[in-house]
Amino acid sequence: MNKLLLGDNLAILKEMESESVDLIYLDPPFFSNRNYEVIWGDKGEIRSFEDRWAGGINHYIEWLKERVIEMHRILKSTGSIFLHCDWHANAYIRVLILDRIFGENNFRNEIIWHYTGRRMESKIAFNSKHDVIFFYAKSKQTCIKNYPKEEYTRDSYVKMKKQEVHCDEDGREWIWGHAGKGKSHHYKIYIDEAVANGRAVDDVWDIPIINTSSKEKIGYPTQKPEALLERIIQCASNENDIVLDPFVGGGTTIAVADKLNRYWIGIDSSVQAIKVSEMRLQKNQIDIFAKPFIVQLHKYDYDTLRYKDAFEFESFIIQQFGGLCNTKQRGDLGIDGKTRDNIPIQVKRSDNIGRNVIDNFKSAIERFDKSLFDRNKTENKTAGILIAFSFGKGAIEEIARLKSRDGIIIKLVKVEEIVPIAKKPKLSLTFTDNGLNSKNQREILFIAKGESEAGIEFYAWDFNFNAEKGFKADIMIDKIGTQIQSFKIGSYQIAVKVVDNEGLENIEILKLKINGEVSELNL
Repeated sequence: MNKLLLGDNLAILKEMESESVDLIYLDPPFFSNRNYEVIWGDKGEIRSFEDRWAGGINHYIEWLKERVIEMHRILKSTGSIFLHCDWHANAYIRVLILDRIFGENNFRNEIIWHYTGRRMESKIAFNSKHDVIFFYAKSKQTCIKNYPKEEYTRDSYVKMKKQEVHCDEDGREWIWGHAGKGKSHHYKIYIDEAVANGRAVDDVWDIPIINTSSKEKIGYPTQKPEALLERIIQCASNENDIVLDPFVGGGTTIAVADKLNRYWIGIDSSVQAIKVSEMRLQKNQIDIFAKPFIVQLHKYDYDTLRYKDAFEFESFIIQQFGGLCNTKQRGDLGIDGKTRDNIPIQVKRSDNIGRNVIDNFKSAIERFDKSLFDRNKTENKTAGILIAFSFGKGAIEEIARLKSRDGIIIKLVKVEEIVPIAKKPKLSLTFTDNGLNSKNQREILFIAKGESEAGIEFYAWDFNFNAEKGFKADIMIDKIGTQIQSFKIGSYQIAVKVVDNEGLENIEILKLKINGEVSELNL
């Protein structure tokens, strides 16, 4: 399953299976002479930045190197890594990290991402308008899966060829092509075919940066354009391959991977990075058949876990427990998953589980694998694991009776033993009618106020909320909780989401009717 994981990527990478990922793209924080740079500004990121910059360039290289070592381990033998960097440390990264870990023979390209922008004259140096992306293979088996092509226009193709254009009787345009020894052989190249086929790209990629008016822009200062990640993901992976981004940042890699029908894993130490990436995916996933994903935080609120989709909850909690999910939703005999030792697991999204659930689970695990059940019983081992929010007195007594009288061991596990549970933040939403603006639209001031013991991280807004489609953020990052919006006559649902420093969230919704005045309607 697709995953967004909050935490130190080194610790998470060490837990991942060897040779399990097809493509890794990483855009680590660029090295500079400052002690540290902060993008999101939350506590997890600040701690991480302070650590990586503490000892200058050598400390930075060692910090990055131990992570790349783990990436090399988890990359498949046919896999690729694309490491994005700039002039501050690119030479160190290539010589001291990539050449040593992947080997000089597995270096494929130093890709130059050339982007446009304001150019100014200087007597010291030329304008720096590119980043470097190092492309390394895991082994000789690695190949470019889908070679990227650049599109031509008719005029750009003719201009590049610098040849006279000829026409057939039907008006079809062509130029001469030359081949053979001394290029003595001539043949026709039809311009429409050449334009349709495109041109194979080289190692200099002219892809614009995201401008201030772009629909892609989410407010993340080092956000990379989707076109850049589309080229990398398409050329180095196929559909259903697994793409990893251990510095997920604004979520561009996973958003593009999701759109291109790849599986993905995104990691970041910043709560804000994880939650913004989550909302970006939710906004992009309009297809009901889109692949589901889980978000792994440090803490989870009871209401979100207790009342989420049952199958999603089963999959999430079994994975957090370290088990393997049952992909079937019907005909599974009541078994939702198993441990890596094949011990059956059942998950109940309920409190105060009673004796009847224990009796039914005991019958289910016996039918699931009779020989395994009998062997575990004979060897005095756990025969099944039942996970729930809490267990009643009857269930606990029945577990004790089965063990003492029948030698059947069923282990009861509370959800809070698997994932820490905390209180989600409180949230209120008020509005003020500011009257009509110059466009004869109603201008409304919205004020959201969140409260959390952990501290509020940010707010996000959906000004055309639809409960069936879910929260689709129009504004993803609002540090203050205040917005002014203009509305035409009609009815609207305005939703605000608050996220605290633990990544827990709450949502508040207003339903407004605008027709000469603003009135609040009951939801």
